[in-house]
Amino acid sequence: MSEKRQDYISWDEYFMGVSILSGMRSKDPNTQVGACIVSEDNKILSMGYNGFPNGCSDDEYPWCREGEPLDNKYFYSTHSELNAILNYRGGSLERAKIYVSLFPCNECAKAIIQAGIRTVIYDSDKYAGTPSNIASKRMFDSAGVKYYQYQRTGRVVQMVL
Repeated sequence: MSEKRQDYISWDEYFMGVSILSGMRSKDPNTQVGACIVSEDNKILSMGYNGFPNGCSDDEYPWCREGEPLDNKYFYSTHSELNAILNYRGGSLERAKIYVSLFPCNECAKAIIQAGIRTVIYDSDKYAGTPSNIASKRMFDSAGVKYYQYQRTGRVVQMVL
């Protein structure tokens, strides 16, 4: 009888890989962010990536970060976390986990809390220390949402890319 292989990837590696892969669907030329929502028993419930709402053409709305508010992407784009929450059609997300390739902004933090998601696993925290980031962490702490940074092993990103 042979033994099982020992070099299989962990749940965190698996779901962060799915999150990163989801982000690769984004058409944003500057920032591609993915999210993967997972049940307590490690079943994928939903995925999302940053982009424009259904029916809003990727060719007609601006992708730039600069300029007047109506001439840049910020009023129009939906973040990956909110997309993943809105894409879920199965009922409650109570006690779920969300894997995100970028730590959630304050608006997504509110949606995560309201959806009942209890754990956030993030890859990059490149906006650490900004007001939005501080507000997210403050709200997560108040609401009892756990969050921790994904510890890269180098195995998954290698495979995905």
